[in-house]
Amino acid sequence: MAEERVGREPWDAVVDGFGRMAPPSPEAGPRWFRGARLNYAENLLRPGAGDAPALIFRDEQGRRGEWSRRELSAAVSRMSTAFRALGIRPGDCVAGFLPNIPEAVVAMLAAAACGAVWTSCSPDFGTRAVIDRFGQIAPRILVAADGHRYAGKEFDGLATVAAITEAIPAIECVVVVPQLAERPSADRLARIRGGETWSHFLSRGEGAGPEPTYDRLPFDHPLFVLYSSGTTGAPKCIVHGAGGTLLQHVKEHLLHTDLRAGERIFFFTTCGWMMWNWLVSALAAGATIVLYDGAPMPPQSPGALWTMAAEEQVNVFGTSAKFLALSEKAGLRPIDTDRLPALRTILSTGSPLAPHSFDYVSRDVRSGVHIASISGGTDIISCFALGNPMLPVRRGELQCRGLGMAVDVFDETGTPVRGAPGELVCTRPFPSMPVRFWNDPGGEKYRAAYFEFFPGVWRHGDWAEITAHDGVIIHGRSDATLNPGGVRIGTAELYRLVDELDEVIESVAVAQETTRDGAVDIRMVLFVRLIGSLALDEALQSKIRAKIRAEASPHHVPQVIIQVTDIPRTVSGKLSELAVREVIHGRPVVNVGALANPSALDLYRNLPELSR
Repeated sequence: MAEERVGREPWDAVVDGFGRMAPPSPEAGPRWFRGARLNYAENLLRPGAGDAPALIFRDEQGRRGEWSRRELSAAVSRMSTAFRALGIRPGDCVAGFLPNIPEAVVAMLAAAACGAVWTSCSPDFGTRAVIDRFGQIAPRILVAADGHRYAGKEFDGLATVAAITEAIPAIECVVVVPQLAERPSADRLARIRGGETWSHFLSRGEGAGPEPTYDRLPFDHPLFVLYSSGTTGAPKCIVHGAGGTLLQHVKEHLLHTDLRAGERIFFFTTCGWMMWNWLVSALAAGATIVLYDGAPMPPQSPGALWTMAAEEQVNVFGTSAKFLALSEKAGLRPIDTDRLPALRTILSTGSPLAPHSFDYVSRDVRSGVHIASISGGTDIISCFALGNPMLPVRRGELQCRGLGMAVDVFDETGTPVRGAPGELVCTRPFPSMPVRFWNDPGGEKYRAAYFEFFPGVWRHGDWAEITAHDGVIIHGRSDATLNPGGVRIGTAELYRLVDELDEVIESVAVAQETTRDGAVDIRMVLFVRLIGSLALDEALQSKIRAKIRAEASPHHVPQVIIQVTDIPRTVSGKLSELAVREVIHGRPVVNVGALANPSALDLYRNLPELSR
């Protein structure tokens, strides 16, 4: 098994160019395991018994499906054979515009088996956002659903698929996966250039063997293209290599998560977020991956995910800090209802996990469960800081820095600091660094994204702190930090406090530039979304300010507090402070299609409270 995990050919060197953290060109950068040849899909599909479950699918309507490893391998074999029949070769691009369904896993693994590059967006991306992403990489094949369901509503997707196809001439074939109907009508399918159904496309792979044929390629052969959020410009197309992705994910699953063969791992994610890629990689550990499609708290059953975790005997449950906070505010107590007998680890990411959420999990979800707050990003398709089953859990902290990752925190002079916030950096190369950016042959965009702030050092863009016992606190994005009175404040510090209040669902804070007597001043503005029909009165404002002053500092107290009914988020669920900041200053928000709820921006325009 160990030999199959790295491919048949041994490497010539573990790494070349280890000292070139910020290379003059992508080709001159560090190269890992030179001479090795492997295939990502092969490493995921080989481990485990043939009849053992590979994936379980659930959705908010109650549908359930289960695929054994043998069934998944056979489906990937047919799909990859069909890809090759259309001429797909190593380096070609295949794109998915899909819900979190088994067909997405099949299509991705089939592309990887061929050595093709896979990229995906979820159906909640707007048409313009998808074109802005896929249009840059020019996929030859698009695999898309005819629609999706979310929060009890159906959303037709074929018009969007047709628009995407027309805008990207490189697309030769569109494979339509039925979700809203057993089969899309012939008339509607005919409107999509190159459109055919999933079943018809698979018929091209008839005669395929029970296991796929794998193209074994160099360690850094491109595997995935992921995208930056695009809220400050055109999305960056970040290319990740097969070997670095696999090695990093296996490390994080086996060592940091202690994931074992036969266990069941779930992460609430969509195909447009790197955690989907991370989840699927758990197949390499011999684990069963659990997919869920739909709203995390559907109207008819807010506790649906906890119930699903109990019914499917989930061992590792991955979610967002926001979901845990909302579960607490909704009064959900799985410890009383679902009991979660198999659950031993809860992973949380997407935003910093507040201390009260640690208490909630231990008190109301499952006592003694390992709470692992993790943090990394699309840029590294993995984590810089995460859990450790051998270390104690301290509320409000991530347990440790990633194994083999030279993670540090620098002050503005580039000096390492402890016990104080600063810029999260990585000072040495690591295998899951991007291979390159798409359409960036000289590497200028790559170097500008990570290495200009501290020359030769990866600056990640998080405002973080390493504690006295070597834990990590993430205070928020460094480009969204606030600086009232010259004191830099991470937004997560505010959110932890404000969101603890029973009246508050969520909040977002930004800095506003104002002019007083001809001089430019900066003040902090806090926007709050309240529960039910509550209104923000003077008493509640005073309560918010008093809590912040008492539990943080007078510097943290916002000068202005405004009630809103929605807060803009990216399609991966992260607060978009930068979009709010641009709107309140009357500046355009670049690439609004990167937001899941762009209409929320209208709530922040021309507010009278901001002109006082």
